[in-house]
Amino acid sequence: MSRSKDWKDVENSSENQTASQHGSNEQWGTRIGVILAVAGSAVGLGNFLRFPGQAAQNGGGAFLLPYFISLLVLGIPLCWAEWTMGRYGGHHGFNSSPGIFSVVCRNAKARYLAVPALLIPLVIYMYYVVIEAWCLAYAFSYLNGSLMLGEDTEAYGSFFGSFVGSGEGQNGAAFRGESSLLYFVMITFVINFIFIYRGVAKGIETFCRYAIPLMVVCALCVLVRVLTLPADKVNAGLGFMWNPDFSALLDSKTWLAASGQIFFSLSVGFGVIVNYASYLKKKDDVVLSGLTACSMNEFFEVCLGGLITLPAAFIFLGAAAGDQGTFGLGFTALPNVFAQMPAGQFFGFLWFFMLFLAAITSSLSMLQPVIAFFEEGFGMQRGASVSLLGIISLSGSGFVMYFSAGLKALDTFDFWVGTFLIFVLAMVQAVIYGWVFGIEQGAKESSQGSHIRIPTVVQYMLKYVVPVYLGVIFIAFAWENVLDKTDPETGAVTQGYLSKIADDEVILMSLLFIGGTIAFLTVMVHVAGIRWRQQGRFDQME
Repeated sequence: MSRSKDWKDVENSSENQTASQHGSNEQWGTRIGVILAVAGSAVGLGNFLRFPGQAAQNGGGAFLLPYFISLLVLGIPLCWAEWTMGRYGGHHGFNSSPGIFSVVCRNAKARYLAVPALLIPLVIYMYYVVIEAWCLAYAFSYLNGSLMLGEDTEAYGSFFGSFVGSGEGQNGAAFRGESSLLYFVMITFVINFIFIYRGVAKGIETFCRYAIPLMVVCALCVLVRVLTLPADKVNAGLGFMWNPDFSALLDSKTWLAASGQIFFSLSVGFGVIVNYASYLKKKDDVVLSGLTACSMNEFFEVCLGGLITLPAAFIFLGAAAGDQGTFGLGFTALPNVFAQMPAGQFFGFLWFFMLFLAAITSSLSMLQPVIAFFEEGFGMQRGASVSLLGIISLSGSGFVMYFSAGLKALDTFDFWVGTFLIFVLAMVQAVIYGWVFGIEQGAKESSQGSHIRIPTVVQYMLKYVVPVYLGVIFIAFAWENVLDKTDPETGAVTQGYLSKIADDEVILMSLLFIGGTIAFLTVMVHVAGIRWRQQGRFDQME
């Protein structure tokens, strides 16, 4: 994978000509537009539901120490690497991850390493859009008052279970007319594909320019309502969320949870930022833009999500709020909270409408990388590529909705693709940037048009520290989740995912679905590579 001198010295004019001849003509309309779009891809349900729960269960305020260490060591450096490689690939005529990986590595076979960069956003979209529909349905239910069920906690659990069909023996409930979920999923699908059909600037950027400020307004309204509740209750709620338990720092699970949350927060390792950055102009600032997008995400997560979700739940539900999982907190505990809050129907609508906006800004970003690949790899027009992606993603969403009992299909997709493979892709990208593309070339490329430079120490971190850190996290993550664990005191065995595969038919079928999708995308990447070679797009790499 050595770089030839000719490839090193390609002039900007020839790069732009290549991009014009072979790549997409799409570009972001404004600098603030791309920042909002990237921030929108990162700001999602994890900021408002997952982060507060992770913090409360892992030391409260003490959780912020490993969280911000992970942000500085993993999140921001990898974000800069993805912005840099994405813009570089875009100006060599590629907007899709397989093409970008090929030109960054100067090797056509490197396109196969990008299969996870297509798989991850595609499969995550398949179940994320279903959760997105939950948020829309809950917002609608607050508008018509059907979610104001009083103080009975079990009533909200029953509402959620019957709506999503998560109860035992409820597989296929949405398709039998037992729930209105199917209708909300279809509405959400249509909204997503209208914007993705309109393209990067007219669709995604335009939507995010309005949606992000509206999200801030909605979140601030709910935050003000929570903080103006009786002062003693507010102080107790904030204390429950943020009082530090420093003993948690001695537990490896805390560091693992913090690192994992950073990946969820910043969309690092999703294959999204690389694609988005490829639409940048040559002199667009990738360093400051990347830092701004990260900062905006942290504002939503720490300053809004951390001050609203769990503190509000604790005020009305007490310490039991901390025992809720992500879905339990979001769709069972919080509706109970709004029912007991003055003007709760209005603020409940604002909250779930905000969650819907946060979810849709993320889901739009998940569609674009595969759209770019279909158009670039096979010369498809926008309508054809959107239609093909619609069929593929709808089949996956239907699979998730049908196997709804215990949310097993959703949970399997989320674990193996939305968590496990994200670590893998992040590690691949760190090695490509640090050891193949090279930190010297990375520094040169990232500095073009930048108001600030990536610090030299960060470049060396990307080469040496980040891959090792990721490797340690990956091994610890697999040890904690994939393999069976035996409690040394009680002898009780907690099943890992490998055991669950053998014991559960739905989990096995979900993995077969993922495997089939991997095979399909690998074949598509192979065929696209043949087409690119015939077009002479790999000639400069040989």
